[in-house]
Amino acid sequence: MTAASSTEWACHPHNPFNWPSWKKWMSMLTSCWVTFIVGLNATSITTAAESISAEFSLENDIFEYNFFSVTAWNAAAAFVPLVTLPLMETYGMRLGFLVSVHPLAQNFATLVACRAIAGAFGGTLQNCADGIASNLFLDHKERVFPLTLYTFTLLFGVTMGPVLGAVTVSLGWRWIFWIEFIIYGAFAPVVLVCMKETRGPILRAKVMRNMGPSHVPHSTEGLVTFKDTIVRSAILLITEPTITSFTMWSAFAFGLVFISTQSIPLVFSDTYGWPSYMGGIVQAAIGIGQIIGLGACTVQNRIYTSSATDNPEAAGIPIPEYILHLSIPSTVLALAGGLFIYGWGIYQPHWIVLAVGLSLVGYASMVIVTAVSIYVTDSYAGFAASAIAAVAFGENVFAAFLPLAAKPMYFRLGYQWASSLLAFIAILLALAPLILLWKGRTIRAKSVAIKKMSHSYSS
Repeated sequence: MTAASSTEWACHPHNPFNWPSWKKWMSMLTSCWVTFIVGLNATSITTAAESISAEFSLENDIFEYNFFSVTAWNAAAAFVPLVTLPLMETYGMRLGFLVSVHPLAQNFATLVACRAIAGAFGGTLQNCADGIASNLFLDHKERVFPLTLYTFTLLFGVTMGPVLGAVTVSLGWRWIFWIEFIIYGAFAPVVLVCMKETRGPILRAKVMRNMGPSHVPHSTEGLVTFKDTIVRSAILLITEPTITSFTMWSAFAFGLVFISTQSIPLVFSDTYGWPSYMGGIVQAAIGIGQIIGLGACTVQNRIYTSSATDNPEAAGIPIPEYILHLSIPSTVLALAGGLFIYGWGIYQPHWIVLAVGLSLVGYASMVIVTAVSIYVTDSYAGFAASAIAAVAFGENVFAAFLPLAAKPMYFRLGYQWASSLLAFIAILLALAPLILLWKGRTIRAKSVAIKKMSHSYSS
């Protein structure tokens, strides 16, 4: 494509960076809403564990077999977006809704299979909002709030799923899915109307074709092979130390939300005699912490954007490492501290102490996942969806398999030491952002992927 064509596209009204604010936010808010309701689907079933186990005759004395319905969702959400999100970058971001049939499952195998299908499509929808923010908002300062909002809807959705389940479980576990089905059906037309194609290269190709043959790129220019497209996320996860370490950090914080769906019913049933489905209500404490974390992220974002005036590498662009200043102490004090309070608070009589510990975990998870999302998106802005798909892979793997060990761990170690073990892991993982804060500029300077993607996206 000629330089003149590139200049024309930079000023063209169809360029997503040049869209009016209302059009940008229409697509952004729609994608965030989809992220939230998909998150509800991921975890709402956990509240109905006893009902599902009774209907399908599952034995859950030590190992929670009923959690396989959640594991199937998250495992599919981990692996499938590694292919689908990079393909969306190449062929377009606009998606529709999944119509799921698992309310009709007549055996547990059918339920698990349908949950895997839901996770495959839901995981793609859930993680594309990050790439949409990168496609719509060119300025780093302008992009931080959309990314923060996306992260909040991601976490808040999976956190509030058990709350939805607890409220509706008295109607029967199938009604959890029927209610979600109604929500999806009601908003499907809204999504079809409001979700616009945001991928700049796709729109540019259409515009340039309409401008005449001289504006059309050569057949091999700017193209990537199918193989390159589908393995991009996997390559980033394996070869980029920043993405690898941040994936572990973010995935642990994300996975704790899912571990809590297994540990809360145990702890509150044994300690306070609550029925197990009430664990879904307690999960709201994590959601409250995430709301507080959303407010804290505005402070974190302000620190980040103010660094643009002091950036020696690129004037006017925030320094990526500045997004980590609040997340590091939040990991040590709030995440680990909240886990210690949750574990050792069982020795006092009031449940509110444990709820406070869970709120701290929710707060920290919001701050951590937001920091990772912004850092990765801004560092790998050319292919943000691929980079975030790598992070999402780790998050969903942790969410799929760590909770399977929750019940055995809490039984064998005891409630206090099981939570303490998780707290010690949190402290250890805080080393990753600490190293990036110290040596991040040097590490980014040596990244071949960042250089290659930045050049490809700007060309």
